This record gives sequence, C-alpha cells and structure tokens, in this order.
Amino acid sequence: MPNDAKSGLPPWTVLKILQWTTAYFKQHDLDTPRIDAEILLAHALRCQRIDLYLRHDQPLNEAELADFKLLIKRRIQKEPVAYIVGFKEFWSLRFNVTAGVLIPRPDTECLVEKALSLLPARDNSAQANILELGVGSGAIIVALAHERPTCRYWASDISWAAIQTARQNANLNRVGQSINFFVTNWFEAVSCNCIQFDLIVTNPPYIASNDIAGLSPDIRDFEPLRALDGGPDGLKEIRLIVHQAYKHLKPGGWLLIEIGFDQREAVQEIIQQFDGYNRPEFHRDLGGQDRVAMLQRNSEYRLIS
Repeated sequence: MPNDAKSGLPPWTVLKILQWTTAYFKQHDLDTPRIDAEILLAHALRCQRIDLYLRHDQPLNEAELADFKLLIKRRIQKEPVAYIVGFKEFWSLRFNVTAGVLIPRPDTECLVEKALSLLPARDNSAQANILELGVGSGAIIVALAHERPTCRYWASDISWAAIQTARQNANLNRVGQSINFFVTNWFEAVSCNCIQFDLIVTNPPYIASNDIAGLSPDIRDFEPLRALDGGPDGLKEIRLIVHQAYKHLKPGGWLLIEIGFDQREAVQEIIQQFDGYNRPEFHRDLGGQDRVAMLQRNSEYRLIS
C-alpha cells in the first residue's frame, strides 16, 4: 500500500482502500477478497460493515492505516479472518473464536435446523435433556439454547480452553445459566446411570488423517488439528460416538452427527453394524451436500415429537 500522504496524492478514503485491498487479496488468491477487506477494515475502524458505505469518502488517519496494514499482512499469510478479528457470526448470533476452537461454519446451521425440528416450541414445562459432544466455540448448543430456552443443556469437550470459550459465548448470548459445561473425552465422564438424553448433537472430527495436508492453508495451518483429524478413514470418532451414544439416549431419542460431504455410505455401514437405531436419515446443507446424519434409538415410541 503506497503512502499517499508522503507522495502528495489524495488521501486514502474508505472506498479507495477497499478497492485497493480487494485487488491485493485477489492477487493472493483469497476466496472472498471483498468480504475479507470489508470485515477487516470495519474492525480497524471499530465500526459495522454497513458503516463503511455511509463513510465511503472519509479519509483514514495514519493510525487507522497502520492498524489496517497489520491486518492485511496477517490475512495474506492465510490466517482466517475470524481469528484476526476474534469473532464469527453463526445463527445470527455473535461468537468469540480463538485458535483453540474451530470457526463456526454456515454448513453447521443445517445441524441446528434439524435439531430444532425435533424440539418444537413448547410451554415452559418442557425440559428435554440435550447434550453436545465436542462443544468447541459453543455455536451449536448456544443456538439451540437461544431458540429453545426451556430445555436442559449439557456440553462437553476434551479441551479446557474450548470449554472456557464456549462458556464465554453462552454468557455473551445470555444463555449461560442454561448450559452445564464439563471436560471429558466424548462419553467418558457421562454415567449411564445418571441422565439419559432426548437429543445428542455433535460435529466431530471427520477428515481423514492423510487428507489434512491437502486442506486449504486457512484451515490446515490455523485451526486446531484435534478438531479436524478423524483418523485413518475420517470415521474414527463417528464410529465411537455411534456405538456409545445408544446407551445414553432415552428410548426414541435422537443422535445428530455432522459428517463429511462424501461419508454418507460409510456412515450408513457403521450404523448397519449396530442395531440400536432405526433406519438413519441424511440431510443436505445449503450447498446440496450430505451433511447431517440423524439416528433415532429404536423404540416403540419416541419422546420427542
């Protein structure tokens, strides 16, 4: 970015710097150059993205330019925008994100939608028990608690740092009192003799270990490997969850799992090897890819209707 102040050229305005940055990001093969430029500039100017267009002819001062240059340098190193600005929107809610948690993605909203379809709005006496495994940033469980406040929620993660981030996001979105957070590796700390759940949701690691190196640098070099690596075939954690969730579900309860776009047949085979569930349902995300596997514990009745 040339220094117009010293060159005698007109100063950098909001619009001019957005145009320059968009072109610069395109040169560095970023997928969404204009959006990235807008989010980062709004962050540097401590305003909303819409404000950029209301202030399009406003010049930036030297401090603002210096701050924005630092953000540009981080982005062209492929650091995700969400980590740079420290937050991401999901389900129209704001979530703080750190390097210790996956960045919430629009595809995962499909999982929230299907979970909510099993939890229709009821009166205040309804208290279905809901568990999220591998809570990460808390995006899924917080969205559910925000939409169905009368239910009872539990959320676990093997990472204490993730639990802290998820709890902060629950408080940020005013559902902190509704969710019980705890540290465990999947079901290790969940007693079969204690709570049984109407609904278990999870977005586990599902990328095959050998495929990690081929991921985009934004993901491979910055997001937590433990939340991505699903073992040799990408199904290690899914297999474990399917086989263990049954004994923690009420009869007729549901298990919802986010899966990879090409894993439907493999997940079906895993389910067929275990007769604790009815025939699974699969649902697609907004991109038309298989994204959510829905498994109901077999029973003559279902508690969630």
